[in-house]
Amino acid sequence: MTRIHLKKGREDSLLRRHPWLFSGAISHIEGEPYEGDIVSIISRSGECLGYGHFQIGSIAVRVLSFDDAALSPGFWKERIGAAFRQRLALSLKNTNCYRLVHGEGDMLPGLIVDWYNGVAVVQAHSVGMFLSLKKISDALQEVYGDQLKAIYDKSSGTAPFNAGLDLCDGYLYRDDTFTGEHENIVTENGHKFIVNWDEGQKTGFFLDQRENRALVERHATGRNVLNLFSYTGGFSVYALAGGAIGVDSVDSSAKAVAMMERNVALNAFSNHRSFCEDAIDFVKNSPQGKYDMMIVDPPAFAKHRGAVRNALRGYQGLNFAAISKVGPGGIIFTFSCSQVVDSHSFALAVFSAAAEAGRNVKILDRLNQPADHPVNIFHPEGEYLKGLILYVE
Repeated sequence: MTRIHLKKGREDSLLRRHPWLFSGAISHIEGEPYEGDIVSIISRSGECLGYGHFQIGSIAVRVLSFDDAALSPGFWKERIGAAFRQRLALSLKNTNCYRLVHGEGDMLPGLIVDWYNGVAVVQAHSVGMFLSLKKISDALQEVYGDQLKAIYDKSSGTAPFNAGLDLCDGYLYRDDTFTGEHENIVTENGHKFIVNWDEGQKTGFFLDQRENRALVERHATGRNVLNLFSYTGGFSVYALAGGAIGVDSVDSSAKAVAMMERNVALNAFSNHRSFCEDAIDFVKNSPQGKYDMMIVDPPAFAKHRGAVRNALRGYQGLNFAAISKVGPGGIIFTFSCSQVVDSHSFALAVFSAAAEAGRNVKILDRLNQPADHPVNIFHPEGEYLKGLILYVE
């Protein structure tokens, strides 16, 4: 096995159980690892600090275990089984879709697995996880048994690597009873949604907003709602279920808008309009006070630290438009899913937007990701979703 030797004094983060080893901490490499190989990490004193997937880039090793567990034949079943038991303990009611594996949060860095009513959709974010997909598939079948109907690999659009691998999305497993192609109907808090894991963004649905959607339902009664960056209409369905007078949903993707209209119809709502337009232009051009509730849930404005400054300007401008246009006594749900933008910086951008708009704004609540998207306490970078509920006088 290849041994990664550290520079003197560079083992501290691993001793604190942080699951990333950066390339700058490496003194030398004993052996010639291929990207994706499992390697051992050796301190200056010769102590083995753990094992993980080797990769080319600033993150040189993603740690799988700080002991020899990663070398065990039962490793994948044990880790995926532990994640499964944690999700069962959440006792999600009237819900058959959730995140099963959340990367570092479940001590499987580089792996995402989402569960959609019998179908597991897998995304590998590292070569090591991509090369482990057969073992991951076998473990999923062992853990779920007859509940599992299919496993779909959707790594081609998310894996930040090109190591001559066949990055072709497709099924890793299908049982004899599985008749679907790329869609399934799931239930979340009693509401129904069509999920298309082949053509949809990410794995097909934004499961991380489940609890925040439920909050929208509670606040939507009697309000005219604008859902910006609406994707397939999750927030829209919840707002309609909560008794909104009407909901206008805006997204620039024609495919997303078509799926949103299907989801609204699936839940038998009619007081809804959809617009395939740029969301920022739409809110800027909307009449003053037309909406007294807005959901502002844009895609990540920054995917690396070099883009943070521009992202914060983008969040400020977007929230300025929303705060300026929402009616008196209006409520705004505003979010950032940019991992490199911390909650303090995001709140400061929203504060700046409120100051620029010259309106009195109160924070009613601070929002984050749900428990099936856990944050490893030793890896605070995993806390990527942050949001605010604003009341605008």
